[in-house]
Amino acid sequence: MPQPTQDAVLSALARVKDPDTGRSVIDAGMIQGLVIKGSNVGFSLEVPPARGPQAEPLRKACEAAVSAIAGVTSVTAVLTAHRDGPAAPPSRPSPSPRPAPRAGLDGVNAVIAVASGKGGVGKSTVAANLALALARLGLKVGLLDADIYGPSLPRLFAIDEKPKAEGQKLLPIMKYGIKTMSIGFLVPPDQAMIWRGPMVQSALTQMLGDVAWAPLDVLVVDMPPGTGDAQLTMAQQVPLKGALIVSTPQDLALIDARRGIAMFQKTHVPILGLIENMSVFICPHCGEPSHIFGHGGARQTAEDLGVPFLGEIPLVGQIRALSDAGTPIVAHAPDSREAQAFLALAREVATRLEGTGRAAPRLVLE
Repeated sequence: MPQPTQDAVLSALARVKDPDTGRSVIDAGMIQGLVIKGSNVGFSLEVPPARGPQAEPLRKACEAAVSAIAGVTSVTAVLTAHRDGPAAPPSRPSPSPRPAPRAGLDGVNAVIAVASGKGGVGKSTVAANLALALARLGLKVGLLDADIYGPSLPRLFAIDEKPKAEGQKLLPIMKYGIKTMSIGFLVPPDQAMIWRGPMVQSALTQMLGDVAWAPLDVLVVDMPPGTGDAQLTMAQQVPLKGALIVSTPQDLALIDARRGIAMFQKTHVPILGLIENMSVFICPHCGEPSHIFGHGGARQTAEDLGVPFLGEIPLVGQIRALSDAGTPIVAHAPDSREAQAFLALAREVATRLEGTGRAAPRLVLE
């Protein structure tokens, strides 16, 4: 089957007219971030903020035009609105009200976020192993890699295939018994995603709503680090049942973890708890523990903020090596002491999602 080319995609889009201006979407400079990976095509349609959702028919027309190209099997067209310059300030300050209830994802019982205030704390490794551990408890689980700029899921699960489309939905890729989706499945690994904030927000919204996730008991979302546009999009627009904050023990990481907790609290997302990753290094030769990054900082922070402390994950070379190899520890060695830490975390999370109030046993590796 022939592969679509950039010229073919641009030619197809050049035939799509914007009804507001009569110009093609190409001539009007509305197409941004065009990416072609094999038979999969992705791009964003940028419109003025005033048009917003009213431009959805135009987005669908662009999607249909590209879908008709020989060799194209899936199209991801993201509608974005960009405003130049700062927005006008409100006439008077007002407190942020509790948002109206957000519509859930059809067939998904719970969506939880695994987040961190900063990068480098092992959040993606925790998210991947938590998802696998929840599946080992008998739940139907999905894992969404929401980091548009630095997707980790393709490497963590050694996935290099492209998702297929069925109707208007992308089919998640099954691996290790769970459903997975990442922007990294759609773009080359060395492709830089040079997207504005609104484009990232729309991409996240579509990876949630335009993917055939159902049926799921829980969808684990591996959030990008920080407290920016992507995090606010997820917190404000997605019906999150709760957020899990990952940190390492040192003060620098915990300062940012506090910011992450504050953001979710301000957007009325329940905090499932704080977990201390890389809590203790176990020497592979003598078995002695060494607290390289300090110890107990996350537990103390959780107590200070009044949020649950869910446990500690050790710094073990095998966790890192297996993650790099695309076989997370829970999938490769579920009976190991390291995997048991993630299984204990999964039991704690599952209990909190059930709302029973019972405390599941916590495993701390020392």
